[in-house]
Order: sequence, then C-alpha cells, then structure tokens
Amino acid sequence: MTDTPDAPAVDAPAARRNASSSLRRALGILMYLAEDRGHPHGVTLTDLAAGLDLSKSTVLRLVAPLREVRLVDQDPESGRYRLGPQNALLGQAYLERRDTRQITSPVLHRLAEQSGETIHLVTFDFPEIVYIDKVESPRAVRMHSRIGGRLPAYCTATGKVFLAHADVDVVDQVIAAGLPARTPATITSPERLREELALIRERGYAVDDVENEQDIRCVAAPIHDHSGAVTTAVSISGPASRVTRDRLPEIGGLLIAATRDITESLGGVVAPTLG
Repeated sequence: MTDTPDAPAVDAPAARRNASSSLRRALGILMYLAEDRGHPHGVTLTDLAAGLDLSKSTVLRLVAPLREVRLVDQDPESGRYRLGPQNALLGQAYLERRDTRQITSPVLHRLAEQSGETIHLVTFDFPEIVYIDKVESPRAVRMHSRIGGRLPAYCTATGKVFLAHADVDVVDQVIAAGLPARTPATITSPERLREELALIRERGYAVDDVENEQDIRCVAAPIHDHSGAVTTAVSISGPASRVTRDRLPEIGGLLIAATRDITESLGGVVAPTLG
C-alpha cells in the first residue's frame, strides 16, 4: 500500500477572513449601484472597478453570484450593471415587517430624559392627528393626553408638521372646513397658517404656541418613509412655563436629530425642504 500525501492544512481563520472580505466587497457593489451617481442607465465594469478600487477581474468574480440571484442585472447590449429586481423584494419585505413603535420607543424615552417633558408619536388621519404612542414626562405636572386621542391638525404642532408636507389640496380642505379658535393664540387666518407652514418646511420643526390648549406649548418634527413622505411625527409638549419660547430652538434641534435617526432606522429618506 502506498502512502497518499496529506492534504494541505486549511487555515480556518484565514478562510473566514477571506470570505468576510469578499462579502463586504460584494455588498459594496450593491451599495455603489444603489447610490445616485448620475448613471441612470447603469454602470460600466470600468466605472464599477474604479469606483470601488478593485480590479476588473475581482468585480467580475464578485458580481457573478449577485447576477445569479438577480440582485444585479447586466444590460445585454451595453454591458452596464444595475440593481436587479430582487432588491425590490427585499425592500418590500423590510417595509412590511418593520415595527414602527418598537423602533421609535428607545428614541422617545431618550427625548423624555433629555427634555424632561412628555413625548408623543403621532399619525395623520385627515383632518385630525392621532396619538399612537406616548412617554410621560418625569416631572409631576404632565400632559393630559392618551393613546388613541384625536385633535385638529391646524392648531397642533404635529398636525402642522403633516400639513406643511402635505399636498396643497389637503391644506385647502382643512382651511375650507374652518379654523375655529381653541385658545386666544390659535391661528385662524388662512394666510397666516400658510405662512406658518412655509416656515416649518424651512426650519424643520413646528410649534404649537399655546394654540390648542391653554398654557401648553408643543414642538414637533417629521418622520419620513422610503418615498420621502411624512408618515408620523414626534412632539415634545409641556407647560408653557417650562417649554418657554427661549427653549424652542434647543427643543427643535433635539427633535430634528431624533426624527432623522428614526427615519434612517425605518429606511426612510428625508425629502428636500419645500419652502
């Protein structure tokens, strides 16, 4: 019996590192194709290799399995690469299975600690806003609101966030339904409301300056979905003696940072300002 030579030893850690590196580079191809780089008809092999700082042979090796599962397509005539249809399936599955309240809850609690005030997560049910989550203020004096509660959109900070990013006809319908005063500070003029909505788009947050409830001031900012539309909003509310006008920029900044974090976690895109 003749001895057979031993198989060369496999360096398991090195193999894992190589596999991990290949995976990262393959994912880099997907991310490169997903970004808007001014190539609506796809990217050439030369551009792809140069953009990722890889050799053409490496790109061809990495892109082959992506093409097999239709994560990447190649135009048969031009040879350009673009994202394949399976990406739409992955994106839709993600959007359908996300739990907005689970994702937002840690951020809402952080805002409550940072601001010391009551935090609401709100959705829009024309022509009203609806509270869908709430974190109570750690202080003794709190907001008398409840999950499932409804309020008019035109006189609340979250409602004005939705209206600021809504179609013109939605705003026109709200105005046509009337803007009755709920406090002496409520905006009841259509022209004044439209000016307020333009300001909200410009600065990124809305203010209910004691317009809905006496002695309560509220600040809100939008959460955007994957299309850039505003689906929900987050507000910080409290007594006007604590949520003073001097604090509005600070609170607005906290909200903008928090809602951007939530938007990114939900796969959303912050739309360009309209104002």
